[in-house]
Amino acid sequence: MNKQVAKQLLQIEAVQIRTNHDEYFTWTSGIKSPIYCDNRLTISYPEVRENIVKGFLQLIKESKLEVDVIAGCATAGIPHAAFLAEALNLPMVYVRSDKKAHGKGNQIEGVLHKGQKVLVIEDLISTGGSAIKVAKVLEDEGAIISSVLAIFTYNLAKADENFKEENFAYQTITSFDDIVQLLTDQGEISPSQRKELLHWRKGL
Repeated sequence: MNKQVAKQLLQIEAVQIRTNHDEYFTWTSGIKSPIYCDNRLTISYPEVRENIVKGFLQLIKESKLEVDVIAGCATAGIPHAAFLAEALNLPMVYVRSDKKAHGKGNQIEGVLHKGQKVLVIEDLISTGGSAIKVAKVLEDEGAIISSVLAIFTYNLAKADENFKEENFAYQTITSFDDIVQLLTDQGEISPSQRKELLHWRKGL
């Protein structure tokens, strides 16, 4: 599924690659990047949504994950958590970035019981910070984190380091390296451009 989803992310321009330095995207952090990823676009394409769910199901099956509850990271992970929970007929919760300032002050919305095995769903992994934060909030409430799954990763070494440090596992359906390889195979970027893109990624 990784190639199929990678193709579709490019087709709907959820992922865009620019090889010209002068046209690089600027991330919020100020980093100049050849890639822009906005997986929020995927919810508008039923076939893409369906394949993302299939990708998650494949990862769950291959890794033999035990799951009682699906948890979505606010906000972009919530719809995909809902699609997956529906496919698996499992309960779902979602985790706010911060506790509500009113009402009961919830950070976790939905019903979660101590000891339940929770699968965290995120749309994108960069350094892993937001997904790890969600996993820790759930863990603090007594959940057992089965894994973190996301649609896409930038393949940054920092993400591997952060997840390892916090002792959480993570996987993604597709990745920056998959996209770069696909564009090379399709002749849309040259081998030298591929090398340069991977060099950029390794430098972060």
